[in-house]
Amino acid sequence: MSTIKVSDYLAQALFQKGVRHVFELSGGMITFLLDSLCVRNEIQVISVRHEQAAAFAADAYGRMTGVPGIAMATSGPGATNLLTGIGSCYFDSSPAVFITGQVNRHEQKKDRAIRQLGFQETDIVSMAKPITKAAWLVENAEDFPDLLDRAFELAVSGRPGPVLLDLPMDIQRIKIDGRESRPAQPVLDSLGATLDSDLEEVVRAIRAAKRPMLLVGGGVRGSRMTEALRRTVKSAGVPVVHSLMAIDALPSTEPLRVGMIGSYGNRWANIALSECDVLLVIGSRLDVRQTGSETAAFKGDRTIFHIDCEPGEINNRVQGCEPIVADLRLAIPALERAFANAEPAGERYDNWLGSIAALRAQWPDTAELRDVPGINPNAFLHRLAAASSDAAAYVVDVGQHQMWAAQSLDIGEDQRFLTSGSMGSMGFALPAALGAAMSAGGRPVVVIAGDGGLQCNIQELQTIAHHKLPMKIVVLNNRCHGMVRQFQESYFEGRYQSTYWGYSAPDFAKIANAYEICGTTVDDPQKLEPSLEWLWSEPDRPMLLQVMIDLHANAYPKIAFGKPISEMEPFSKPVAMEST
Repeated sequence: MSTIKVSDYLAQALFQKGVRHVFELSGGMITFLLDSLCVRNEIQVISVRHEQAAAFAADAYGRMTGVPGIAMATSGPGATNLLTGIGSCYFDSSPAVFITGQVNRHEQKKDRAIRQLGFQETDIVSMAKPITKAAWLVENAEDFPDLLDRAFELAVSGRPGPVLLDLPMDIQRIKIDGRESRPAQPVLDSLGATLDSDLEEVVRAIRAAKRPMLLVGGGVRGSRMTEALRRTVKSAGVPVVHSLMAIDALPSTEPLRVGMIGSYGNRWANIALSECDVLLVIGSRLDVRQTGSETAAFKGDRTIFHIDCEPGEINNRVQGCEPIVADLRLAIPALERAFANAEPAGERYDNWLGSIAALRAQWPDTAELRDVPGINPNAFLHRLAAASSDAAAYVVDVGQHQMWAAQSLDIGEDQRFLTSGSMGSMGFALPAALGAAMSAGGRPVVVIAGDGGLQCNIQELQTIAHHKLPMKIVVLNNRCHGMVRQFQESYFEGRYQSTYWGYSAPDFAKIANAYEICGTTVDDPQKLEPSLEWLWSEPDRPMLLQVMIDLHANAYPKIAFGKPISEMEPFSKPVAMEST
């Protein structure tokens, strides 16, 4: 077996594991790695303008492909700038492998009672451990192939997530055996020996119920079991609600898809969820953004079956659930078999489905802000979706626009919805769209961002322009940090410090033009159609549409904090202070 430099081995192994893009910002401690990628010329290196952007791009790439996204950064500030994106991968279950350069081993302080020895030496492993599945400092060159294999396998197994490898510069140039590498396969947990019989019991309970419902979470996408879930839903004949992280689990054309539930869920979906008598939760951890604060009211007298691969997530907040601890890669096929072997739904749920349809007709999403001056954001997002049927993905930032998009985008059968859910990081969308675009096979990607979030990583407009990516960037500009402004309106008597007072945003159409990206602005509802036609007039080019939204447009409906999930603002008022 021939020998090979560690840096060359990394470039070779990444390609053999199915990686086709690496996201990075250059720095001294990763120059050997970049050079090896360049010489082999098998993987496209995407140089971003800030390391956080590389991390978010890797996050989206992993979600889109199932192959761990790869982000690299140099030691010190380069490595620490990755941390927010690493946390996003951890909390939203995105498979990723982060590779940081570290100073030479002889420059590391080790146990010395000093702060730093080598220039930019920083203990990134200790910082990253709480927000990774594993983080390792490579101390011997011979260990690197096994560590890389373990990193990839761990990233895709169980609940997916990030792994970090910190690679000293002197190790990068040591020669090791150049063995072949293989794509990572998830290790399926053996939990669930009685899985088939457990799920047969669940199906019997659903068939005996009058108002059963499925609640689908992001675990379905994370386990790559979306198609199996869709077959299961059709066989079950049961209405389905979804969390923010499962917007794209079912297409909007699926008759059994009810809508999004939770803090900013569709009002009809929350009411329907509160009325169901048997609930099956699949790959959702029932966090406060889904259930509201009143977990006893959420549970009620109904039976809740909860499938999750992490035992600690079941009966964590919502007590009294029937636990089914299993990897969804095993559980969803078993559920599909159970429904296939059960009596068909027939017409037994027709009254229940009719009641849900009546609720949807009574509480349309576009009527929540019916009196808002100017452009109604919910109505606009329906029109954006109608114009964007060719898009591979919607990549959505964090804020009010995120909730409007989740409430109102119509998702196609082969479209993805990517957002920062649990980390909730403003600045996610623009760099994450880089990862989505690189994995989309040339199909366009739509970015939906607010004026605040876009400014957090606005420098990546240059990366988009440099690669001439087919990206349609939609900025919903309400000239404030709207979600926190709404919070201040509720709890601080309208004192808008740092959200409107002391805050400003530029003309994003002019900014786009400065990056040689075509940009324009619309503020008149009557001009939305020609603006959307303009946005898609050249599908292969990046273009930016700034949509002006009223400063005081709120994200409604919203669960009134301290009340059951069915009681939502503005008609119901909160009884306690919440987080935003």
